[in-house]
Amino acid sequence: FCTPCLQECLKPKKPVCGVCRSSLSPGSRALDLEKQIETTETTCNGCNKKMYLSKMRSHAASCSKYQNYIMEGVKAVTKEPLHNTRNFPNRFTFPCPYCSEKNFDQEGLVEHCKALHSMDAKQVVCPICASMPWGDPNYRSANFMEHLQRRHRFSYDTFVDYDADEDDIMAQVLMRSLRDK
Repeated sequence: FCTPCLQECLKPKKPVCGVCRSSLSPGSRALDLEKQIETTETTCNGCNKKMYLSKMRSHAASCSKYQNYIMEGVKAVTKEPLHNTRNFPNRFTFPCPYCSEKNFDQEGLVEHCKALHSMDAKQVVCPICASMPWGDPNYRSANFMEHLQRRHRFSYDTFVDYDADEDDIMAQVLMRSLRDK
């Protein structure tokens, strides 16, 4: 868990489990673990000074070499934003797969096809799906009209961030779940 999520779960008024949200009951201290932390030596990765684990947190807060070491690691794993000039697909306007009409928004394409092509049995590629990152531009729908009515009752733009990866989406979901509870 990230620190803000964990802190939200552990607020004094309502300490809850970060996974199932059940109440946390006060536990007993792990005295054997505390003793192990007090007696285990470690070395600071920044300045190479030796100390006990129990002193590492306060040392790390004041050791500029350790903070530089951490920042180097953060830079190494941080994703750079995509600033390349790749072509982004148009996900706002679509051509009719049956006729030559173009520039329909999603709702307009559905209405156009219902009005003019409801009896057309030709297998066609759904232009909406083909524009999606997960879409197959070669897949021909056996029943395009049924596909439109089942898959395109709503706009994906309302629910999908096309630029977010799975880890980013999971972090957003966890944050929202904490706020909603």
